[in-house]
Amino acid sequence: MRIVQTPSFGRSLKRLHKGEKKSLDKAVSAVVSDPKIGVGKSGDLAGIYIYKFKSNDVQWLLAYRLESKEEIKLLVVGPYENFYRDLKKSM
Repeated sequence: MRIVQTPSFGRSLKRLHKGEKKSLDKAVSAVVSDPKIGVGKSGDLAGIYIYKFKSNDVQWLLAYRLESKEEIKLLVVGPYENFYRDLKKSM
């Protein structure tokens, strides 16, 4: 499985602390093992899946898109606050 990240995902990744990065790594591993684990969105976010995970008692969301059977594109990661605004802005 090939994993591709957007520039906005890369910028978000740089701001994370070590504990948050470990939680994100576990979340990405879960998505890679079962790509349909996230909740599919509809409307203007059709084709995007959101996977929720916890880090330091804060709920984080990971947005990704299945480009093909062999490729997952990581779009945005962050806490719930302003997450969907940032996701729509990055598209």
